[in-house]
Amino acid sequence: MALSNRRVVVTQRFFDEAAIAYLEAAGCEVVIADLAPGEADGGLDHDRLAAMLVGAQGWIFGHAKVTRFLLMALPHLAVIARRGVGYERVDLEAATELGRVVTIAAGGNDASVADQAIGMMIALGRRFRETQAQMNAGSWSILMGTDLYRKTVGVIGLGRIGRSVIQRLSGFEAEVLVATSRPDPKYAARTGVRYVDVETLLAQSDYVTLHAPLTPATRHMIDAAAIRRMRPGAFLINTARGGLVSDRDLLTALEAGRLGGAGLDVFESEGDPALQPVTDALIARADVIAAPHAGASTREGLARTNMIAARCVVAVLDGQDPPPACIVADGRKRVGERV
Repeated sequence: MALSNRRVVVTQRFFDEAAIAYLEAAGCEVVIADLAPGEADGGLDHDRLAAMLVGAQGWIFGHAKVTRFLLMALPHLAVIARRGVGYERVDLEAATELGRVVTIAAGGNDASVADQAIGMMIALGRRFRETQAQMNAGSWSILMGTDLYRKTVGVIGLGRIGRSVIQRLSGFEAEVLVATSRPDPKYAARTGVRYVDVETLLAQSDYVTLHAPLTPATRHMIDAAAIRRMRPGAFLINTARGGLVSDRDLLTALEAGRLGGAGLDVFESEGDPALQPVTDALIARADVIAAPHAGASTREGLARTNMIAARCVVAVLDGQDPPPACIVADGRKRVGERV
């Protein structure tokens, strides 16, 4: 039977009643962090996070930095559940060594982010932002756009979101090129995608959309040299992670008219505030469609990821295993081995 004194702290906004009810039915005390308007847990420092999490056994978070120092300050914290899928801000080695479990909400936001990526492609190709700005200024002259229909789309990364994008592209009869370190021949036979290297993908694609994790190997995979390989007038979409793209190089290319435009939900300045002027310059451009890392933030997407995170927390507190796809670190076995 579930214990009645389990404390779960949520440092994310929009944590819905259904997820709260699920946790409470499992005997958890749910504490929603008091964040100021516009504040997110990604901007909270060690001291504020540690104060919020005193006595917590479970933590559902968004973009907070989970350091070894923080985990050592919270000895009762058993499970850290990300309401999302990226986990580059979590010290997984420390979590494992300290016997903690780290989970992600695998499968919860695939559809939402994929919808956003497709929406950005259409908005850029049809020049929605430029057209409305022109109409607001009193001009109804028509700006010529371009179709997504039967275009060549390059997808970098073949994870859950990449596959969801590809599924949607089938309705546009697009030719899909995929660059991935793990090609799946059966998937290609079923969907008609063609595996190529990144250089070929950049050279042949009308739209390039990024769905790769941020690692030392993928950081700045789209830089000045990569942009020079892209087709003149091509569109770049990044709904994955800031840092995959050198935003400074992208800005330079857009200013030079090298690309047709960019759809950006993520920015390097999220991790490096010194780059905020570059971000500001990008989002001010008429050929950029921007969002504040909001790809997963639909009512439906957040409801799904909230519930997945809640289920992961309850599973760990009950001594069970969350779904395998959700586990990114599990230090329980390591602690057991030492005992």
